[in-house]
Amino acid sequence: MEISTQFRNLTSQSTKARLALHISGVVQGVGFRPFVYRLAMELQLSGWVLNSAQGVFVEAEGDTATLEQFRRRIQDDAPPQAQIQDVIATSLPPVGYHQFEIRHSDGGGPRTTFVLPDVATCPDCLRELFDPNDQRYRYPFINCTNCGPRYSIIEEIPYDRPHTTMRDFVLCPACQAEYDDPADRRFHAQPNACPQCGPQLAFWDSRGLLLIDEDDALLAAADAIRQGWVVAVKGIGGFHLMVDARSEEAVARLRHRKRREAKPFAIMAPSVAQVECICALSGEEQDLITSSAAPIVLLAKRLRSEIAPNVAPANPRLGVMLPYSPLHHLLMAELNFPVVATSGNLSDEPICIDEYEALQRLRGIADFFLVHNRPIARAVDDSVARIVAGEVQILRRSRGYAPLPIRLPEPVPAPVLAVGAHLKNSVALAVGDQLFLSQHIGDLETPQAYDAFRHTVDSLCNLYDVEPAAIVCDAHPDYLSTRYAADLAEQRGIPLTKVQHHYAHILACMADNGVRGPVLGLAWDGTGYGDDGTIWGGEFLLVDQTGYQRVAHLRPFALAGGDAAVREPRRSALGLRHATKCIDAPGFWQPLPEFTQEERTVLATMLNRGLNTVNTTSMGRLFDGVAALLGLHPISAFEGQAAMALEFAALQAHTTNEHYLLPVLAAEDGSDRLILDWATMIDQILADVRRGSSTGRMALKFHNALVEAAVETVRRLDDRLEIEEIVLSGGCFQNKLLTESLILRLRQSGHRVHWHKRIPPNDGGVAVGQVIGD
Repeated sequence: MEISTQFRNLTSQSTKARLALHISGVVQGVGFRPFVYRLAMELQLSGWVLNSAQGVFVEAEGDTATLEQFRRRIQDDAPPQAQIQDVIATSLPPVGYHQFEIRHSDGGGPRTTFVLPDVATCPDCLRELFDPNDQRYRYPFINCTNCGPRYSIIEEIPYDRPHTTMRDFVLCPACQAEYDDPADRRFHAQPNACPQCGPQLAFWDSRGLLLIDEDDALLAAADAIRQGWVVAVKGIGGFHLMVDARSEEAVARLRHRKRREAKPFAIMAPSVAQVECICALSGEEQDLITSSAAPIVLLAKRLRSEIAPNVAPANPRLGVMLPYSPLHHLLMAELNFPVVATSGNLSDEPICIDEYEALQRLRGIADFFLVHNRPIARAVDDSVARIVAGEVQILRRSRGYAPLPIRLPEPVPAPVLAVGAHLKNSVALAVGDQLFLSQHIGDLETPQAYDAFRHTVDSLCNLYDVEPAAIVCDAHPDYLSTRYAADLAEQRGIPLTKVQHHYAHILACMADNGVRGPVLGLAWDGTGYGDDGTIWGGEFLLVDQTGYQRVAHLRPFALAGGDAAVREPRRSALGLRHATKCIDAPGFWQPLPEFTQEERTVLATMLNRGLNTVNTTSMGRLFDGVAALLGLHPISAFEGQAAMALEFAALQAHTTNEHYLLPVLAAEDGSDRLILDWATMIDQILADVRRGSSTGRMALKFHNALVEAAVETVRRLDDRLEIEEIVLSGGCFQNKLLTESLILRLRQSGHRVHWHKRIPPNDGGVAVGQVIGD
């Protein structure tokens, strides 16, 4: 937070003075104006406070000592959800205000104020929700200035009720009195409502016929879940599909209908006590899961619990969240057992937000629908987070975090739109020194997902009333986001910049940690279009103010079928084998996962002739190949399954420092680059497979090999480049074992290590780096 020096030495001036404040940050929708009003009344100051599109403006008159106390307490005692970024204070001559008032919002000028994310139910509202004597007893839309929907209902700035999806709900006299009373917790709480004037619940069958409404609708939904039915529940940012998490049959039914064969489901547990019965919960993890953001938190499963094994099959971790809306609190209190709470969509599609749309898109999945009539302005999925090396790390940035801004190291001269990557897409809008990162959109693999992507771009630009002066995209020519950016740039006649994928990864992590550089960035992921036209992903990049230099990488290998290898890790194994042994040699196919004779013939032709085959240095594909050699998911049900299984196998092994050999060699092309040559390691892995070594032990030795090779590469580069700052980015650093092991070893070697915290390490953070790399 920066404080202007324009307001200083007031106490040495005349007794009566006027203080003008411009306060920016998260200061709307958090009870900031009533807080300022009450403080001014306590200190007997006159003047006014108002919301504007640029933040909160205040003018106050009084004696200079009291005004200084007023300014200081605004910063020190701000409401719990407020995040003050800047305070510009100016001393002015007094004009003779007679009272202090809250003025109507000013919507003029550029929109630079911050929009608050949706906030989990606060303790005060939760107490009232379950108090039989309260007017909002069991009302599923209770909220106040400290909690409730924000980003999911706002349509334009400033944040006032007519600018939200609550505009059509006319306040009753009791709610209006609260809304107008600066001393009330619901003063200018824009979603404020009660059973007499606010949104209501309804319970529908799968055809959309009303079965029952209001509180009975919630009770009927709870009863349906108890009986094993799939219930679609409209929440704050979209629909969940819910089933009893204890019922293997109910979970299997949901998997079949949703076409989600094996990917883990998240669960919602009624209380912290029940979470502790299901998973190990550290102090940091409890703080995270009970925070106002209320994300899904990845936790270590207990060996025995009531959760059905097919909720997160063959996975030692479980994604768990607590109820975060009044509706969820009521439903979970009624059930008192954990439920699967997965996004209301078909796999690879965006989450449903409208009840009539949900009837169509979730037909054949949901048996019943628990809906309400408060419109949702934009889809906001649940965020996913965990603790890594003692710090919170966001893996999916959405509800509770988006669209809070990230401060840029340097302001952009004009607004910039960054359209992100193809997988785990999010987009970003940069205005001045603020970067607004959108909520998680997802993989742009379906027409529905692409429509959601375009809607999010339009929504973000409209919310801040910004016309981008430049567009930035990924360098991959075939990404839908890249094509969209090219078309938009041509239509509007504005410049388009393409930023290399892994460079964007490193820049995003640097921004996340406030690091200026130079740094040595390890960008390890599944795919990214390289400068040489091949697929990169096991990269060491030297990044400074002038750009980047590729200083080391994995030894390349061929992928037959290109992107087909993402779902078939056995193709990565084949590429590793082919790089070191002739495909026609006796015994070539013996150690590989099973291929039919027809597949062998086709794949051999592709590799020998280079047909539909790409070369890659991808660390993600190396993980896949090794997993397939160990018999772990030669064909995957979802992206990343094989690599996850390799990490989980390593976690089951007895701790060892043993590692395979992964030599770091000088490049043979005469450049200064170093090559991490995996050939010896693959030979050693195959020898262990033949000896019948345990899968866990081999998996752990593989992880250790990567860590030791990375440390050795950094050491050798450090001798030449003298780089102290190391940055870890890319989807492979979602692997907690790899990340924490590498952080520890690099710290032991004397380096300062930075990893992702507020911005996801996967492609969900690429848009941030694209803006900075523009």
